[in-house]
Amino acid sequence: MALYRFRITFEDYDDVIREIDVKSNQTFEDLHRAIHQSTGYNSEYPSSFYISNDQWMKGEEITYLPNQKRISRGVPLMDKVKLLSYIDDPHQKFYYTFNFDRPFDFHVELMKIILDDAPGVSYPAVIKSVGEAPKQFGNVITPPPTAAGVDDFDFLNELALDEEDTDDFSEVNESGEILEKKPDDEEEDEFSAEFSDDDAFGDDEKMSAEDDF
Repeated sequence: MALYRFRITFEDYDDVIREIDVKSNQTFEDLHRAIHQSTGYNSEYPSSFYISNDQWMKGEEITYLPNQKRISRGVPLMDKVKLLSYIDDPHQKFYYTFNFDRPFDFHVELMKIILDDAPGVSYPAVIKSVGEAPKQFGNVITPPPTAAGVDDFDFLNELALDEEDTDDFSEVNESGEILEKKPDDEEEDEFSAEFSDDDAFGDDEKMSAEDDF
């Protein structure tokens, strides 16, 4: 049985390379699983191979775990399609997208056709592995919390303060600066002083008015 030797590279990590031998009568699902055996990824995510030209443009699709839209379009399933059905070129290329929700894109190129498989070897077989694959979900960014989900004391946590320490602060100004709360007796003094000044002002004004008469 003839073998296809494919060279697989990440589109965005071209220093990570895998070479995999697959029997010509094996399916695209066999190749799909072999790729992720070599990357260490969980292969159970919706994915597709696309027949490609030399510029890696996507053509006909062959899919795995299709959504309803692909089912309705009648996209062929990987486990139903043998590789030999789509090998028309000795350097046939496939564009491959793994996990549509958080995708990795790959270039899959036929390197050579080997006429006889090696006895005792289980295929697909990873024959070359260069570079460490990026983490499967390493490109996930955690969104910031919404305003409704922010704890009232989150800003204190950033300052390594406890909730009871809030007694030492009165408010935060518009620039985010924490204003120190004045002691109660000092507040009372200022409060009294404010009214004393007002009273004194009132007396002066009254005296001035009497002088006018």
